[in-house]
Amino acid sequence: MPRFALRIEYDGAPFSGWQRQPGLSTVQGAIEAALARLEPRDHTIAAAGRTDTGVHATGQVAHCDLEKDWDPFRLSEALNWHLKPAPVAITACAQVPDDWHARFSATGRHYLFRLISRRAPLIHDRGLAWQVRQPLDVRAMQAGADRLLGRHDFTTFRSTICQAKSPEKTLDLAQVEQISLPVGVEYRFRFHARSFLHNQVRSMVGTLERVGAGAWSPDDVTAALEARDRAACGPVCPPQGLYLREVDYPHDPFGDSR
Repeated sequence: MPRFALRIEYDGAPFSGWQRQPGLSTVQGAIEAALARLEPRDHTIAAAGRTDTGVHATGQVAHCDLEKDWDPFRLSEALNWHLKPAPVAITACAQVPDDWHARFSATGRHYLFRLISRRAPLIHDRGLAWQVRQPLDVRAMQAGADRLLGRHDFTTFRSTICQAKSPEKTLDLAQVEQISLPVGVEYRFRFHARSFLHNQVRSMVGTLERVGAGAWSPDDVTAALEARDRAACGPVCPPQGLYLREVDYPHDPFGDSR
């Protein structure tokens, strides 16, 4: 059975996360239903990361096994046709070796979190960013983010229902940038690691927002990290600003298709 890699973009707002769940609308369920329209049978796809309810993706990656030797371009076009009107799109498709795995072959994941500071309600970015009313100190937030770089026990920033075998992770990038908008300011948090714990990014951003607001200092971030205690974490921010932006592989299966 030929194996195909899919690069996927979706708006997570109407879904109960990535993972298929009985009676709920999920991204995985939507794609598997589209596959069943092409090859009528039960399908199971595997993804690089299981995003939570309300979390978006611009570069999620999954793989599927099909009976027909599809042309990758025609497969992506057919899937996009059957995915309508769900806010899900296959942005690239490629045939890969039988032992290639969207999750286990991945060597890194990139997440973006968007936070917008303005007093007026968000209109065009509603559901696509977290809104706060007060301006934030981007330098202080970057100083706090720097304390999280490297290999640590991230128990403080780990959900109590996280199923990872170990709380130790290596954070390779923690970058905060400020962008002036016509109304308000956007803060973008970029994180890169081989893998992340459940709710790790949202927990880190929630803590860094407290630093930016002046309620915490960068030293408080270090203390929270070293506490290895979930109770020491700042507030967990809402999911709507979080995007799985890209997944790294030793060899890009999509080549020049970006």
